Amino acid sequence: MKDISNHGDLCLIVLKSSAELGKLVDKNIKLLRNEQDEELSYILPIEEIRFSNGEGKVKLDESVRGKDIYILADCGNYSVTYNMFGYENHMGPDEHYQDIKRVLSAIGGKANRVTVIMPLLYASRQHKRKGRESLDCAQALIELENLGVDTILSFDVHDPTIYNAIPNSSFENIFPTYSILKCFIANEGNDIIKDNMTVISPDTGAMDRAIYYANVLGVDVGMFYKRRDHTRIVNGKNPIIQHEYIGGPLEGKKVMIVDDMIASGESIIDIINNISGKNVRETYVACTFALFTEGVEKFDKAYAEGKLTKLYTTNLSYIPDEVKQRPWFVEVDLSKFIAKIVNTLSHDESISPLLDATTRIRRLLKKAGS
Repeated sequence: MKDISNHGDLCLIVLKSSAELGKLVDKNIKLLRNEQDEELSYILPIEEIRFSNGEGKVKLDESVRGKDIYILADCGNYSVTYNMFGYENHMGPDEHYQDIKRVLSAIGGKANRVTVIMPLLYASRQHKRKGRESLDCAQALIELENLGVDTILSFDVHDPTIYNAIPNSSFENIFPTYSILKCFIANEGNDIIKDNMTVISPDTGAMDRAIYYANVLGVDVGMFYKRRDHTRIVNGKNPIIQHEYIGGPLEGKKVMIVDDMIASGESIIDIINNISGKNVRETYVACTFALFTEGVEKFDKAYAEGKLTKLYTTNLSYIPDEVKQRPWFVEVDLSKFIAKIVNTLSHDESISPLLDATTRIRRLLKKAGS
């Protein structure tokens, strides 16, 4: 790898959690800049050190003085391991977030500006208080701001109003809608017409996302309402008693269920089983993050029973290779999109045209003949 210290002001600092995605982003930045030198990389080498008692340290191997730094980290990657007291530990979100702060500490305020690219926003589901509980997401954003971060880039944030925690800093909530739909249309064809497809939100919280998908596609929209048992908590949440569908008829239609993330997949599987009794034609799932904390076998079963056609998700967060090999799984690559954003920001240009997907989606649909 060539020394990048004298090659422009752009530096990528890619943590282990985003190593695969970081290499793709680096490759695409070079393509955007018509860089012919194959040995050159915009990734600044670092050392992520772990001591035997579990303490960590980050060391930068090159100077960052006066550079524009872009730190890429996946807080959802549970495949990164380290040894502590002789035991193998898997890094969790807290440790990934701590490593971001270690990078900022190593930079020591010497960079020209620092942007943190955290596709899966740390603690994004801890975005509001419902009692005497921690407010981890807002606290983390305030910490990053105080540590010298100029801009935070995240994708499909669970509750985008969390940016109110840092009103004086730049926070961009980016949606992968165009990339997902482009891949979907390329794979499934352009047979998307008003009487043929319905977009479904799995709950009230995801309704805005479903309405957007439905509007740009020009199709119907429906919603499932979750009834929960608020008398008990299972795995940190009130269990779902029943899903109730609100919307038009689904018989003979293609259905696209859209959400920001799949954790255990319980809600999505319940919905798939529910609509399968309504004689739908095909069932697709589109989500930004497929975490699969459990429940992959349920999706295998739904696919085997003909209830699930395909699941579309991005490579923004870690997904095991064994899941990627499933016949129902489709991965949407966002590395080119991230590279365009980074390259645009590095030239002090507006990224608004990149973030406004509506025009691009309609152009895509027109080209596909929908």
